[in-house]
Amino acid sequence: MQPSIEIMAPAGSFASMRAALNAGCDSVYFGVAQLNMRARSANNFVLDDLEKISEICKKKNVKTYLTVNTILYNHDINLMKKICDEAKKHHITAIIASDVAAIQYANSIGLTVHISTQANVTNIETVKFYSQYADVMVLARELTLDQIKDIISQVKKEKILGPKGELVRIEVFAHGALCVAISGKCYMSLATNHASANRGACVQNCRRSYRVVDDETGEELKIDNKYIMSPKDLCTIPFLDQLLDVGVSVLKIEGRGRSPEYVSTVVRVYKEGVEAYLNKTFTKEKTKEWVKQLETVYNRGFWHGGYYMGKQLGEWSGVYGSQATQQKVSLGKVKHYYKKAKIAEVIVETGTVEENEPILVIGPTTGVVETNVLSIYKDEVPVKKAEKGDLVTVPIPEIVRENDQVFKVIKKE
Repeated sequence: MQPSIEIMAPAGSFASMRAALNAGCDSVYFGVAQLNMRARSANNFVLDDLEKISEICKKKNVKTYLTVNTILYNHDINLMKKICDEAKKHHITAIIASDVAAIQYANSIGLTVHISTQANVTNIETVKFYSQYADVMVLARELTLDQIKDIISQVKKEKILGPKGELVRIEVFAHGALCVAISGKCYMSLATNHASANRGACVQNCRRSYRVVDDETGEELKIDNKYIMSPKDLCTIPFLDQLLDVGVSVLKIEGRGRSPEYVSTVVRVYKEGVEAYLNKTFTKEKTKEWVKQLETVYNRGFWHGGYYMGKQLGEWSGVYGSQATQQKVSLGKVKHYYKKAKIAEVIVETGTVEENEPILVIGPTTGVVETNVLSIYKDEVPVKKAEKGDLVTVPIPEIVRENDQVFKVIKKE
């Protein structure tokens, strides 16, 4: 019997959630209101969205995880309880939490809990403690493969069960942004901007460039990289087979603040990787191609291995922002889609587009559709190029919708 391996995708918006579902994820995680670790950066949902999210994901047989994973103060308790009550009401699969207040309350109402990486689970005794409350635990990001393997082996050997009476499942981060702090517990943003990273309000001081100056002499130390606190993004695809060999059950993709095309590409690549692993067709040649695909969307450069391979943190980004090899440029929006003909009517609002150029169509119901412009018709006459102000028709193989945004994809300089 093949092991169950879950690909868990980030959803910061309905478009990203649809992109994740279409790419083949097994679960999505998302936040509502301000009690989650992306309260500032992601386009969080509101409580009224929970019913819709649950219904959409249920149709796709995809699990739903609601993040309630910040540090909680007294004034947060009522909101936390309201969020948990609504999650229970609308059949959300589980909440992800680290604060004991949220963990205990969720348990008291029969709402499944997953332990967040913010709890910094690094050993079997901590797993045993949380097993009375949670079925899934996200291990600390700083563990090696050997340490993860040892924990999973002991879970099986000692038959450590969660509240549902099943073996505790172990989740790890597989791809995306890393923080210079231990498992993301950083206080720099709080100190400089009174904006707590542990309450979802990080201003990302670590992503900026810095100079090191001696206060006494005024001399500046020479360093080879100004981005001394900004790690490259984690990428486990080159050794995904080794990660899965140790018995990990859930692969978590970071990126609730990322674009729908980021979510689509990363989920699709890791889905292919897992399927290749299960089918015993996983090869180094395939990983090289997968890395190239991952490089086309947002990334700060990749740290292939991370702590999992026993490496010390030393893979720094070197530049500000994304190092993606491609970028999207706004082109226009969909006016109408003819389902039988699979033709979209598009109004070009800025720039130009030519035959054979790649485009993206993004929308809250559509998710992400990627295609090349095989032909362009203007006033029912074929043209090679469409310009600002033109109303044109182009073939698009998948259903898109009125007001979906259309982008041209170009190579980044």
